[in-house]
Amino acid sequence: MSDKIRLMLVDDQRLMREGMRTILELEPDLEVVAEAQNGLEALAQFEAAQPDVVLMDIRMPEMDGVEATQKLIKEYDHALVIILTTFDDDQYIFEALRAGALGYLLKDVSGPELADAIRTVNAGGALIEPSVARKMLAEFTRQPIASDSGATGRDPLTDREKEILVMVAQGLTNREIAQKLYLAEGTVKNYVSAILNKIDARDRTQAALKATKMGLI
Repeated sequence: MSDKIRLMLVDDQRLMREGMRTILELEPDLEVVAEAQNGLEALAQFEAAQPDVVLMDIRMPEMDGVEATQKLIKEYDHALVIILTTFDDDQYIFEALRAGALGYLLKDVSGPELADAIRTVNAGGALIEPSVARKMLAEFTRQPIASDSGATGRDPLTDREKEILVMVAQGLTNREIAQKLYLAEGTVKNYVSAILNKIDARDRTQAALKATKMGLI
């Protein structure tokens, strides 16, 4: 079995797909195993291709990236999706992340940055391009949080939980957090689950935004 991260590229522009394939396959740990030109094709190919990470465009004919992400994750809960878009796609940011995307990057990202994002998401993390994160934070700050601690009627975060939440917000995986804190990876996983429950966050991306709102980062 190959140790490479298996990728599916979903974009209606053939040139974009070919360019991404060329750039990504320069990385020794990345392999493009499937391509699709719209969301319908991505859904049809996913089971056979079994990609580890899907790079998903948003604006496509037949089925756009938001709907495709929703359907992929509903049918395959292990699917990991990174949205690739342009500046004028801002209206889709929240829909795509609510759909379950773990990354949201602009198409002017460099090859090495995209490769690192793929590795982060594949390892269990989340990554959002800074300018996109600012828009999300602006939206999030308009939504009330039930208490100053960031918890929503549940127990406040302990110092250890706050420490781990900061690392989650920095994009560290459970394994990396465990190594830094000299804890078992399973212990960190339990901490992260407890944190998400306390602050009423669906995933690590929401947790990162709430950590910012709470003033932890």
